Formats: sequence, C-alpha cells, structure tokens
Amino acid sequence: MAVDRVPVLKRCRSLGLDPIYLGISKKSNRDSKRANKKMSEYGTQLREKQKAKFIYGVLEKPFRNYYEKASRMSGQTGENLMIMLECRLDNVLFRMGLGRTRKEARQIVDHKHVLVNGKSVNIPSFQVKAGDVIEIKEKYKSAQRYKDILEVTGGRMVPAWLEMDQEALKGTVKELPTRDEIDVPVNEMLIVELYSK
Repeated sequence: MAVDRVPVLKRCRSLGLDPIYLGISKKSNRDSKRANKKMSEYGTQLREKQKAKFIYGVLEKPFRNYYEKASRMSGQTGENLMIMLECRLDNVLFRMGLGRTRKEARQIVDHKHVLVNGKSVNIPSFQVKAGDVIEIKEKYKSAQRYKDILEVTGGRMVPAWLEMDQEALKGTVKELPTRDEIDVPVNEMLIVELYSK
C-alpha cells in the first residue's frame, strides 16, 4: 500500500493550505519559498488537484476514478467530485467528530470499529448515502480512545447534513451535502480543467 510520508505542515505550506482543514491545530511559522513566484495555468490547476487529494487522503488512481465517475453523473462534474469525496466513510467519521483527523478516522474504519446500518464496514472509501446510520461497535464504545477523541472534537461543528449523538457515538446522514456545505478551500473547476485536457 502506498503511504504518504511527507510531513503534514510542510505539505500544507507548499500547497498554501491551513492545517485546520485537516483537523490539526498547529501552525507553521515558516513561509513557503515559492510564495511570490508566478505560477503557470497548469501549475495552478495541478496544485488545486493536489490540495484536494491531500485533504481527503486519496491517491492519484482512486482520485482519477472519482473524477471519471463524477463526469458520468448528471450535474456539474466538479460539484459531483467534491460531494463524492465528502461522502467517503472516513471523511464522514471525521466530520461527525469521531476522529481528530481524517487519517485517524481512516484507521478507525480499517480496524473494523465501525458499523454502517448495523453491518461492519472496514473500507475507508465506502460511499455513504442519505439515511445511513453510522456508529462505533458496542464493544469499543467505552474505550478510552473515543473519550479522548470527543474531548478534542466536542466543540467542532457537525455539518447540517449530518446528525450526531455524541453520547451513543452514533450519527445519521440526513442528506447528501451540497457544494455550499463543503468547507474545503478547493476550486474544483480547476481540477475539471486539468483532467479535461
């Protein structure tokens, strides 16, 4: 399995991204060396794609598959792409506050701690649908790990398209998000332009 070992803050700096979007409250004090260099049109598009891949923790091949699936769906390709990325199971757990970062949420899914509609799911890229009920398995609910996570994420805003019961470690997908409800700083039109070349 491919693993991205680039230090997170360094990567955030190079992409001009605030680490808070990854659930990390640290700040980088250094400035990017390329901050005032002029970028080509291709460079800007590529950077936008890398930003989306980095935020959601998706590698190139699955990301391209998402794009191709989004282009076959009705509606705008860019919006469809962002909605599909947002509906990944690991991202939904992160949004519900059951993971401090998306990487941690992904690990929780990998370790088979999650039930979707009562069935165990260990695929982080699993696409949730409206009406899905996502919860932590009963035997893990009392684990110290989740108490620690909720301590950190308790104040985090759960998006309007999700419903969360922190006591029961259980949440419901009320509806699929619209692009306006997705607060990631990515211009998806540039990604569409890049792939449609």
